[in-house]
This record gives sequence, structure tokens and C-alpha cells, in this order.
Amino acid sequence: MARSTTGADSAGSPSSPKTAEHGRRPHHRDTLEQGTLIAAALCVFMAQFALTVPAGLNGLFQQDFSTSASELTWISDAFLVPVTVLELTFGLLGDLFGRRRLLVGGSVLVAIGCATCVLTPGSGTDHTTRLIVMWTGQIITGIGAAAVIPTTLAMIAAGTHTPRARARSISVWAASLSLGSVLSPLACGLTARWQFGSNPYAGWRWAFLVVVVLAGVSAVLAFLLAQNSSSPEGRSLDWPGQITIGLSVLGLLFAVIQGPTSGWGSAEVIGGFACAAVFLVAFVLAERRSASPLLRLDLFNDRNFTIAAVVTVVGMFAYLGTGYVTSIRLTAIQGFTPLRASLAFIVFNGVSALIQVPIASRLIERYNPKWVLGGGLLLIAAGDFWMATIPIGRQSITPLIPPLVVAGAGVAFVLSAVTSVVINTVPNHLAGMAAGWTSLLRDFGFTLGPAVVGAIALSRAAQGISDKVASTPALSQALDAFNTSAATAPSDQREALEGAIAAVDSGPLGANAVPATVSLPDGSTVPFNPLKETAFHALGSAYSLGYLIVGLCALAAALVTMVLIGGQRTDTLITPESLND
Repeated sequence: MARSTTGADSAGSPSSPKTAEHGRRPHHRDTLEQGTLIAAALCVFMAQFALTVPAGLNGLFQQDFSTSASELTWISDAFLVPVTVLELTFGLLGDLFGRRRLLVGGSVLVAIGCATCVLTPGSGTDHTTRLIVMWTGQIITGIGAAAVIPTTLAMIAAGTHTPRARARSISVWAASLSLGSVLSPLACGLTARWQFGSNPYAGWRWAFLVVVVLAGVSAVLAFLLAQNSSSPEGRSLDWPGQITIGLSVLGLLFAVIQGPTSGWGSAEVIGGFACAAVFLVAFVLAERRSASPLLRLDLFNDRNFTIAAVVTVVGMFAYLGTGYVTSIRLTAIQGFTPLRASLAFIVFNGVSALIQVPIASRLIERYNPKWVLGGGLLLIAAGDFWMATIPIGRQSITPLIPPLVVAGAGVAFVLSAVTSVVINTVPNHLAGMAAGWTSLLRDFGFTLGPAVVGAIALSRAAQGISDKVASTPALSQALDAFNTSAATAPSDQREALEGAIAAVDSGPLGANAVPATVSLPDGSTVPFNPLKETAFHALGSAYSLGYLIVGLCALAAALVTMVLIGGQRTDTLITPESLND
């Protein structure tokens, strides 16, 4: 079996001692050092907790910031974009300079970013200024998470030396990631009930304070418990590769996220796509010429690695796309509180966390991961198809519970299996590279989920509202009267009425957020927003289409996985070089 090392010694050197890096004592070959596994699990839990925070708070964000659909999307994607852009680079930095310091530094950055979000100015400050501060905090948090996520996976890959240990450690890692997705919406729901200052919609700030505490604890435990590791042999800073891949991914994400707002034919969106294409070509050329590439392109000669890369993006698109549609349905459309909506996410991600270690790890250990991965994608597709049939008028979370259980079980298998396929098909001294690549693809899929599904759903809803207004003269007349009502309103009500009109005119989510009736001082009610009912049903239909799109993508990825990834039924796809001996 070919030798490799997690330290600075030459890979495969006969004289290299079989010890951990930097002269530490050797540990048992069949297990990952317990402190390292604990630190890695806690840090990836914290990073995923931070990533998931906006999902349960979209309703409060919209009410507090009076966001447009694009602005609301950017609160989540301001975190996800730097994560996606920088993970490959941080995988390299961990290889070169040691992974423990990245784990500690990344956790500290997450704490700083979330603290910045908490310090976002109140509603008396200019709308744009408030959003810039919020987005800045999310960007800093995303940079920290970009350091943490691939580093935790690289530590696990570098510290495991048998198929059994690798499968179990990766399943613990994936379960910790899922647990972050479980507890984050619950914490958001509980803390959002607490008053934060005089603004009734500012309870979202408590959730970010929870992340600050978690990140601080993670940094301390990573410093105390994690065993350092690195793989500097044959690795060096690849500035052309880092710059070109970063600009390519940034251009693509900007175009996809901004397309629904600016228009797919607008100059900035076309420019984003062009930027992505040009710099992707430049990245390939740079990597071909680099003596120490950021990503070894010859890895794509392995069909399993290539197919797994594509399936990772689609699978994670399906995962977060499902969560995003569910979040918008329950909070922004049906108006459930964050605490009530958290029940759906507890079910969705809780099922995943519960079965990952006892079931997914055993299946991956014994069988070809492609069957586990394909089966998981089929379960996600089945759950999404089921949820697409549930009418928006069912003002209850209960009908969503059974399909969320099905989809959540699928997520458990997908998260563990797709990571195993990528990590197990590369040499162990390239653990940082593989971990960074896997994390980049995973979070690229995460970013595309809300962006693509949101773009399609909101465009469909806007068209549905427009068609309804055009075909219903009474509704058109009522809307015209509503839009001109501020001119004749009492002076003390004019500002609030103008704000309501602007919200209704901002798009489907804004039209749904403004109530159809208002209460008078004598207790009676009068009609107010004529588009409320139309927007509600248009959004319901549009986001049902979102479930259908996500399900179709998961189904296609399942078929590709089971047909094109090689290996026999019991082949675990682990190459000898991917394990230390």
C-alpha cells in the first residue's frame, strides 16, 4: 500500500515514522483521535448552525428591514457566497500552515461576524445602511465558516486509516452538520420570542448572539483538543488559481442571485455570467501550468470523482432548496412564527442526524456508496413531490411532517455518501484539496438552492398576480384605489399608508405581508390590501412548483449516480492511497 503523511515528511518515505504530525505520539490506527473528532464535530456544527439561522427568521427580516425579495435573499447569500468562493483556498492554507490554527481563526471570525449582525442599527437608521451592516456581518461570518468547514473534513480524512474508521468519522461529521441544521431553527424560534429593545421584530438578534457564544466555545475547544495536521509536501500558494476560481464563482453566484431582480438580460447579470466563464477558462489554464495547483485537474480522470462532483452540487441544491421552500411557505407566506416553523426543520434535519451514524455509516462501510447516495436522492425527490401536492390553504404544519421525514432520511444518506465518494477516491496527502473541493461544491449547491428556486417561484407568482389583476376588473379598480389612497389619508396615517402601498407594489412577498383588512378603533374591520388573497394563492402555487423542481433535480441526480458511478455492489470506492499505512 502506498504511504502518505499528514505532516511535513515526504510521502511514502521508508524512513518516515508512523506517527502523528510534529513528533506527537502515534494513536490507534483504527480510530481518529477523540479530541480531534470532538473539535471537528463541534466546529462544523457551529458553522452549519450559523448557515441555517436565516432560514427560520425570513419573516422577521422582512418585517424589520422591509426587504425586497432580492434583499431578503442576499441576507442568506451574503454568508454563502464567501463560503463557496474561499473554501478551496482555505483547504490549501490548512495543508500548508496547519489545520488547527484555521479552525480556531475561522471560529473567531464567525463570532465577529455574528456580533456585527447583532449591532445592525435600528429601524430609525437609513434602510440601505442597515442592510449593508447586516450583509457585512454575514460576509465576515461566511469567511470564518469557509475556514472551518473544509478544515474539519480534512482533519478527519488525514486522521483516519481504515475504511471502518473513515466511514464512521465522516458519518459523525455529517451528523454534526445535520444537528446544526436541527437546533438552529429551534434556537431561532425560541429566542425570537424575546424582546430586543423597543422594536417588536428585532428578536432575530438573539439567534446571532447564540452563534457568537457557540463560535467562542468552538475556538477554545479547537485550540485545546484538536491535534494539528498538515500536508505541505508538493503544495504551495497558487495565487493565479485562487484569484481566477474566486472571481469565476463570484461572477456566477452574483448573476444567479441578481437575475430575478435586475432581469436575466440586464448588463450586470450578463456580465456576471461572462465573468464566470472567462475566469473559469483562466483557472483551468492556470492549473495546467502550475507546479503546485490549487486543484489537480487529473483528479477528474477518475469518473467517480467527476460524477460525484456534479452530484454534490445537485444534491446540496436539493437539500437546501427543500429547506428554503419550506421556510418561505411557513414563515413568509403562511405567517407562522419562527418557533412554530422550527418544528418542520427539526423533523427534516432531525431525522437526518438520528440515522446518519447508526445506519448511514454502516451502509457506506459495507456497500458501494453510490447505492446509498442514489437511494438518498430518491428519498429527497419523493418527499419533495409529496410536498408539492399539499395546498397552501392547509394552514397547518402537520401535512408537511410525513414528507419531511422522507426527505430528511434521504439527506442523511446523501450527506455522508457524497462526501465519502469524493474523499475516498483521492490520496490522503490531498485530503485538504479534496475537502476544500467537496466543501466548495456542497456550498455552491447550497447557494444555488435559494437563488434558483426563489427566482423561478417569485417570477411565477408575479406573473400569476399580474394575470389575475388583468382578468378581474373589480380587483384592478380596488388596487388602483388602494395605490392612490395615501393622497387623501389623514396626515398622521399617511406615512404608514405609503409604506404599506410600497410593500404591496414591491412584489409577491410584500403583497402577501400587508393584511387584507385593518381594525378600526371601534373594533370593526375595513378592507385594506386588495392583493392579499391573490398574492397568497399565487405564492402557494409558485412555491409548490419550487418543490417540484427540486424533486426533479434530485431524481435526475439519483439516476446519474446509480448508472454512471462505477464499482460493484460491495466496493467501498476507497483507493489504497487514500489511507495512511
